[in-house]
Amino acid sequence: MAGVTFGIHVGPQNTTIDELRRLWRFADTQGFGWFSVWDHFYARTSDEIPHFEAVALLSAIASETQRIRFGCMVFAVQFRNIGLLAKSLTTIDHLSGGRLEAGLGAGWHEPEYRAFGYPFLANRERLDQLEEGIQALRRLLTEDAVTFHGKYVHLENARLLPKPVQAQLPLWVGGGGERRTARIAARYADGWNIPYIGAEELPQKLAALERWCEQEERDPRTIRIAVQLGLYMATSDAPDAVERLRQRLIAQVGPQAATQPGYLVGGPKSIAEQLYRYVEQGVTAINLALRPPIDWEALDAFVKEVMPAFKS
Repeated sequence: MAGVTFGIHVGPQNTTIDELRRLWRFADTQGFGWFSVWDHFYARTSDEIPHFEAVALLSAIASETQRIRFGCMVFAVQFRNIGLLAKSLTTIDHLSGGRLEAGLGAGWHEPEYRAFGYPFLANRERLDQLEEGIQALRRLLTEDAVTFHGKYVHLENARLLPKPVQAQLPLWVGGGGERRTARIAARYADGWNIPYIGAEELPQKLAALERWCEQEERDPRTIRIAVQLGLYMATSDAPDAVERLRQRLIAQVGPQAATQPGYLVGGPKSIAEQLYRYVEQGVTAINLALRPPIDWEALDAFVKEVMPAFKS
């Protein structure tokens, strides 16, 4: 079996800085290859749940970890001027010694846009914003002086100095769309992060990416693939423990989560079996999405009882 890289992806909601700090330090020392936060003002289910901001957290992660690669999966491209985002990313890459990776997405949670004064455009237009944003960001991170005039992004002889530590800071696209998101990944991205997807859906997604890569004359093997899966793990496979987790999933994500693919629910043995279905499809990078409060006993069991089964 090929080795699998596991990452932790945390929603910085309903938590404290101390708990988040403990989590990224845990990831840095316990064999994980990736750590990320998401980029939201609000939790999915409520506008009253406390929520921290992504750029500031990434600066702390850069300064308080030594090994792990990290980033945001993903920045909503509408929330920040693309030049300001490029400056923030460059600064964080220097703070970390060159371990940052950046994800971009089209955004989806309409209430936070309305509350904070961001226009929430139709899907097609938000994907247009994403496509312009990733083009402009790539150029700012790598070129000397950038002039770019799109519908949403405007740069005039813009210089980003210093450049990142990395000669090419990896850019990811997040989302599951086969017509636009996969095409944007084929054209511009170093990686495609596919969230909350069933293992049986993966071949169709990868086939779509291959078709777009063929049109772009790009080798699809140059695009890294990761899946993002919600993790609700107990320390045992006892039915009552698993049912409590299922109810927690529904409370945190909504009733649709009970039947939505891409959420792992069970004890260590069951979780390993569910993960293996993704590995059978060729997945080598799995980001485990956690919503605080963190079950530290279960997370420790994942490291000791699940991860060893997926080492090369």
